[in-house]
Amino acid sequence: MKIDRLVSMIMILLDKDRIGAQELADMFEVSPRTIYRDIDTINMSGIPVHSTSGVGGGFEIMRNYKLDKKVFSTADLSAILMGLSSLSNTVRGDELVNALAKVKSFIPAEKTKDIEIKANQIYIDLRPWMGNSNIQPYLEIIKTALQESRLLSFQYSAHHGNKTARIVEPYQLVLKNSHWYLQGYCYMRSDYRLFKLSRISNLQMQVETFIPRDYEKPILEFTDFLETIQTKIKIRVHKSVMDRVLDYCAYEQFAPDGDEHYIVDFPFIENDYYFDILLSFGNKCECLEPLHIRAEMKRKIHDIAVLYKN
Repeated sequence: MKIDRLVSMIMILLDKDRIGAQELADMFEVSPRTIYRDIDTINMSGIPVHSTSGVGGGFEIMRNYKLDKKVFSTADLSAILMGLSSLSNTVRGDELVNALAKVKSFIPAEKTKDIEIKANQIYIDLRPWMGNSNIQPYLEIIKTALQESRLLSFQYSAHHGNKTARIVEPYQLVLKNSHWYLQGYCYMRSDYRLFKLSRISNLQMQVETFIPRDYEKPILEFTDFLETIQTKIKIRVHKSVMDRVLDYCAYEQFAPDGDEHYIVDFPFIENDYYFDILLSFGNKCECLEPLHIRAEMKRKIHDIAVLYKN
């Protein structure tokens, strides 16, 4: 959120004598133009930021300026506390505890209760209900490796159960669709890779350090690409699995079929992942068309039946 970036920028400006626009842009992964707009916003809020051009130039808060606690509104402080509290549930660390303490110090005593109520109106818990117990300790190891530019080694289970030993320069932790990923430069592949944490085992932080390179940020948005390769198939589902089917398509794609069932235009790609989705609905889902997808479903169901026959 923009408010998080603005608060972080203010903290950085209070901590540093001077910092350049490009350095701030790289830090927050935005354009220099966005940084200039943010600086204007900070100035309009009453914090005097001075700009110096040329070699060694940059932004700095005017000397002897003291931050007025009233500069943040109740909504601002509630949003910041909400974000920091949610993050601290998943990624622990002294820096988050300190950040929370600093933000709370801006809260006037008479507004404390009101802000706490607003901050608790939305609760974001990124931790899974159940699953791999290694995720939390692995997050701590990776976070330390990121801060100290230390190499990581681990065993990785890729597609079809293939397991390989990897040594990686860590560059970014990514939370996507409730799953954690490590983005780094893999020495085995001589390229950047995105590793799902649940597929990592025996994670070790090495003594060796590395000189960070200009890393390539992972592509995390595939909506446009998926639309070019997805097709729509027709499935008939029982109302008891409707909530699960809604994880993959919109309610507008459902048409009632009697009192107990729906006909659904389901987005589909002909690969094992999507066939496994259909199979996960069990006998509450029937593929109606196209016929070749229906035939493949019958073959997979037959193979499962054979497996359990003996």
